[in-house]
Amino acid sequence: MDPARSAVLLAVREALHNLSTSEDGGHILSTLGALKRYLQGAENPALPGEQEEFARMHFSAVLRCLVGRLSSGWLGLLPDGQLEDLWASFFLEGPADQAFLVLMESIEGAAGPSFHLMKVAQLLARFLNTGRMAAVMEGQCRPPAEPAFPLLQETLLTKVVGLPDHLGNRLQRENLEAFLPQNYFPLLGEEIMRALQAVVDSLRGGWDCSVSFLSRVLGKACVHGRQKEILGVLVPRLTALSEGSCLWQRVCWRLVESVPDRAMEALLTGLVEVAAGPEVLSRLLGNLVVKSRKARFVMTRKILFLQHRHSTPTLQSLLGYLAMDSQRRPLLVQVLRELLETWGSSSAVRHTPLPQQRYVSTALLICLVHLGEAELQDSRDELLASLMAGVKNRLDSSLPAVRRLGMIVAEVASARIHPEGPRLRFQYEEDELSRELLALAAPLPVADSPAEAEASPSVAPVAAETPAGSADGGVPQAQLEGSGSDLDSDDELVPYDMSGDQELKSGKAPAYVRDCVEALTSSEDWERWEAALRALEGLILRSPAAVREVSVELAKVLLHLEEKTSVVGFEGLRQRALVAVVVTDPAPVAEYLTSQFYAVNFSLRQRMDILDVLTLAAQELSRPGRLPKAPQCGSPSPGSQPSSTPAPAWRAVVEERIRNKTRRFSQGSARRGPDARPNEFNLVAGYFFFPLLRHFDRPLVTFDLLGEDQLVLGRLVHTLGALMYLAVNTTVAVAMGKALLEFVWTLRFHGDAYVRRGLLSAVSSVLLSVPAERLLADLPDELLEARSWLADVAEQDPDEDCRLLAVRALLLLEKLRHTLVPPAPP
Repeated sequence: MDPARSAVLLAVREALHNLSTSEDGGHILSTLGALKRYLQGAENPALPGEQEEFARMHFSAVLRCLVGRLSSGWLGLLPDGQLEDLWASFFLEGPADQAFLVLMESIEGAAGPSFHLMKVAQLLARFLNTGRMAAVMEGQCRPPAEPAFPLLQETLLTKVVGLPDHLGNRLQRENLEAFLPQNYFPLLGEEIMRALQAVVDSLRGGWDCSVSFLSRVLGKACVHGRQKEILGVLVPRLTALSEGSCLWQRVCWRLVESVPDRAMEALLTGLVEVAAGPEVLSRLLGNLVVKSRKARFVMTRKILFLQHRHSTPTLQSLLGYLAMDSQRRPLLVQVLRELLETWGSSSAVRHTPLPQQRYVSTALLICLVHLGEAELQDSRDELLASLMAGVKNRLDSSLPAVRRLGMIVAEVASARIHPEGPRLRFQYEEDELSRELLALAAPLPVADSPAEAEASPSVAPVAAETPAGSADGGVPQAQLEGSGSDLDSDDELVPYDMSGDQELKSGKAPAYVRDCVEALTSSEDWERWEAALRALEGLILRSPAAVREVSVELAKVLLHLEEKTSVVGFEGLRQRALVAVVVTDPAPVAEYLTSQFYAVNFSLRQRMDILDVLTLAAQELSRPGRLPKAPQCGSPSPGSQPSSTPAPAWRAVVEERIRNKTRRFSQGSARRGPDARPNEFNLVAGYFFFPLLRHFDRPLVTFDLLGEDQLVLGRLVHTLGALMYLAVNTTVAVAMGKALLEFVWTLRFHGDAYVRRGLLSAVSSVLLSVPAERLLADLPDELLEARSWLADVAEQDPDEDCRLLAVRALLLLEKLRHTLVPPAPP
């Protein structure tokens, strides 16, 4: 045996024996002092070979002996904490990896809360605060003098990243601040930076180093969900250091490249979220997306197509990173092609949540901003085909937000992909989403923007056509030279204010309902036609008897009425008149309208008008204490003038004086409440409801509810739900509820989200309108089936509103169950 090794072995054995058996403080102090000679940086150090032998073979045994003797009595053998300071110095000055493992081993082996456990935990906190964790990781970056043990690195990796979990489990309520995840992982980020700085210094000095262990630590921390804490420290520092240093850039690239594939997604997702722009990503990642298949899958597929939680700046950073290098730009073209293919898929439109559709649309527009015409030229036909398919599928959707999304993307993308072709123009309401999407297309270069190319030459001709002798909007030059001109001009006359004038109408409003019908059907006098339309609602409300004689004829006229002049509020006037006709004579008019809903020669607009009128009329009829509605427009008839005259003012004054002078012994309210009247919708609810269910599954030549006309189907379902809700406390409510649940069960798997929303609302209407006892007595099977379906929708439906409506319906079912079957007392 080597003499140095044997000398160290004998000295360590003797020291361990003394430490294990001695109770003399001075003896223990001298023994620890003798052992400390073998640590680097000691005052009287041993030979380098002896120090290396001690650190390699005996240091862990000494540390375990010191931890085993730890107790309050043992530390009190010397005054003023001398023994404790010397004891702690072995852990804080010796080889960091062994000290860390012994401390973690002692903490995990402790039986429970004790003095021993708290002392070791406090020492571990000092170990972290003095930067010893950086020494642990730095030791793994240097090339080993002997073959490395993979199990040792794996153990270190688990302990380093899982330290908050281990300490939290052992210390529980007595856990220290340094071990909380929100404090530990930022500190771990700082320690990784110190280790990276040591690696860079070693490389500059000509020494080989590896960042593999640091990559594994970083990846494992991200897998644990701590990207925000650790990358929030690393990314700003690495961004600043790599800005002007090629060496730091290479270290950053190797740091990310060495991350295991199983942790690559977590790391890249965190980097894309934290990095401030594509330039930072490019410096930190380099061409990682080209070298690594896993990174390419995450950056070009996972983040863009399988997730939709990232913000618009995050997408701009990611796609801008792909566009910054010539080796990465082909991936951007491929991403655009796949985005358009997904955007144009009819299945994606039907089954993808609206937030994810917005996310894909945003990524699509950002890609178009970064690509030039030359790059789009090769795949222009394919891109246009996908774009047009997506526009058609979105315009066919029943959801206004989906249609608006298709319009915006179609306008921007068509101008970018095919600039020389005709521009697509749509009319849609501006909102925050539309402004955000249009702003994404704003940074287009001037040469690539067809809008600017067309607008730029239009300014020059206007300036060229301006006469040379005029300026400032065509004012003669002679007039600008001064006010001394004696020329008379009409421009000096002040125009007369005619803003308050009203147009005189020669047509007189009809005084009877039949006159209105005649004017609307056969009159060529457009002023009389407009006056009849404006007066019709008031005449209907004032003359219900006359209306009942021609109610069906009048409804037919109004249903087929077309706007012949530019009447302000034409649709509203026509709809209110139709509602007034239905309210005045509900049964025959409702029967006529419901029969016409499935007729052949009607447009989709007329069919939706029928549904709207039926809903508004049913709402008016079901209103409790309903009084005749005051006419809103039109001149009153001569016969109705005296009845509408207000009471004289003196009579109100006299009644007030009598009321004040009268002594009353009852404390009841002087005001009369609304008269109790029956629900008028009770007698006619069947005329409104059941005919609409009769032929919904029979396709016509121009009308197919179960086919392309899903927008009308959605309106029909919402109308049926509204009629069911308005039929509360009516005798026909049970039959309506049973029929409506059967209708819902037939369409429960419909692909359109708008239709599913209506079905879920209809189920809630049944639960609110049908008495609870009748529900369980007459519809038990239907309720059981509806409950299982609602649970599936609440968990799996892609539409957020559908999930919310399903949860509300389930809550109504639960409330119904508790109402009829109270829970047993505890």
